[in-house]
Amino acid sequence: MLPLPVPASVYGLVLLLLALNFRLIRLEDVKEVGVFLTGIFPLLFVPAAAGVMELWAEMGEMLLPIIIAIIPVTVLVMVTAGKTTQALSNRKKSKEAAVNDGIAE
Repeated sequence: MLPLPVPASVYGLVLLLLALNFRLIRLEDVKEVGVFLTGIFPLLFVPAAAGVMELWAEMGEMLLPIIIAIIPVTVLVMVTAGKTTQALSNRKKSKEAAVNDGIAE
């Protein structure tokens, strides 16, 4: 129904994020399912891996461009995730320090 070429699951995740941020849904209500899904996450990639194996012969001639595309993107994702984690960790530490300074005074 929406004109954007975005999968419905992405819309669902955005709606869930908004519901959590606006406290329409409590984290405790979805935490158990989230932990379960993260536990079976590798299993969810089996069909995709099987599809790649099925198309391996056709992908053979495109292997070099695929590798050239995958390596920088992987590095970019790792660096972005690391920097984001560091920033959030530092932000949390500074908030905790500010709270502790307020208590000490």
